[in-house]
Amino acid sequence: MPERFLAALSSIPALETSDLHAWHEGAHVLRGVDFMVPAGQVTALLGRPGSGHDTLLPAIMGLTSFRTGSVRIHGTESIHHTHDKIQHLGVGYCGADTGIFTGLSCEENLLLPSNTEDTLGGGMSLAEIYELLPNLYPRRHMPCTRLSGGEQQMLAVARILRTGANLLLLNNIADGLAPVMVQGLAHLIDQLRDKGYTAVLIEQNLDFAGSLADCFYVMHEGQVIDQAEPDALASKQDTFGALLGI
Repeated sequence: MPERFLAALSSIPALETSDLHAWHEGAHVLRGVDFMVPAGQVTALLGRPGSGHDTLLPAIMGLTSFRTGSVRIHGTESIHHTHDKIQHLGVGYCGADTGIFTGLSCEENLLLPSNTEDTLGGGMSLAEIYELLPNLYPRRHMPCTRLSGGEQQMLAVARILRTGANLLLLNNIADGLAPVMVQGLAHLIDQLRDKGYTAVLIEQNLDFAGSLADCFYVMHEGQVIDQAEPDALASKQDTFGALLGI
């Protein structure tokens, strides 16, 4: 994403929801979610399983069966947009299901054409990807089935960066990974923030999110019920721990 474009976006929130409701498989999961993500920052939404936080990013991406309220991406209202149109606003989604093509090599995945090139322009080049994620370079010709879980998650994020998206929605991407891979993902997110990208982390792991985020929200029963900045996180450790069951 060109730096001039990122600079232009920085004056408005990268993402903002207001009274967001969403239904999944007939269940009313999100019940009026309000939160805001400043451009160029990392925001973490924390919650226990069943709190609704796992449904939030699919709802933002238009992947739930029904949703109401407001979802503004870079200032554009997207509540009635299709999933494809939302992607064209510069947002990419990565979850536990990486969506990579296991029958292809690492580099073949990165070379797949993007459906957002006409609106977002080119994303990161292969050279930029390999500089950012040097572990992928010696594995570039490997079938994806031979990559570790952490390497597959890094490849999934790299594919988003190739599309030109600058708002990354990352849903439990560190779940179940070895500690060294969790550290690698944390380093990657730090580097992307330094480059002006915006990230939203959905996490139950406060240790992972705590070292990264510029702002924390806690969800419970489909709503945001608490918020903290990093310097206030220590004072809310017991409260957050009780809400998260840790």
